[in-house]
Amino acid sequence: MVIKKIAILFSGEGSNLEKLLAALHNQVFEHCQIEVATTICNRPNAAGIEKSRSYGIEPLIIDHTLYGSREAFDEALVEAIHRSGAELTVLAGFMRFLTPYFTQQVKAINLHPSLLPLFKGGNAIKESFDSPMKIAGISVHYVSEELDGGEIIAQRCFEKSEGMNLEDFEAKIHTLEHELLPETVKNLLNRN
Repeated sequence: MVIKKIAILFSGEGSNLEKLLAALHNQVFEHCQIEVATTICNRPNAAGIEKSRSYGIEPLIIDHTLYGSREAFDEALVEAIHRSGAELTVLAGFMRFLTPYFTQQVKAINLHPSLLPLFKGGNAIKESFDSPMKIAGISVHYVSEELDGGEIIAQRCFEKSEGMNLEDFEAKIHTLEHELLPETVKNLLNRN
């Protein structure tokens, strides 16, 4: 059985990290077994750290505030990912802009809470909610040098309902994220 290794990068609560670990870590599929080789967090107090530990994976903390530049931080990230043997890196709520140093050396995918190419950046949920569009959704895309601009791999959408508030809207976004991200990683790796 071929073992495919992934790295998961996160910054906060770790809800998508937890869904990835539950759905994929050491799971056997038709053509491979997926192993989470490493989890990496850039915030030493992130709640997701304990979620990683609960799956027996001690997360690597690479605190971005200790580096003099984005490039220096990205060099540390790239080195850690390469050392882990991961062939795919998954950004699951990783709140850092990555430099070309990273994007040119690491095959990575990102989860974004809008239907790209609309509503790029950090305020995507609010912008999507406030827009006149009748549908909203999420995207999984390859990480490129352009913010939220890499090739789209998968998307899922829903219709905005009458009277939906921002809290309900955000909950719906997260529900879709928790389904689509693990499914997309499995589909990318579980091939002949």
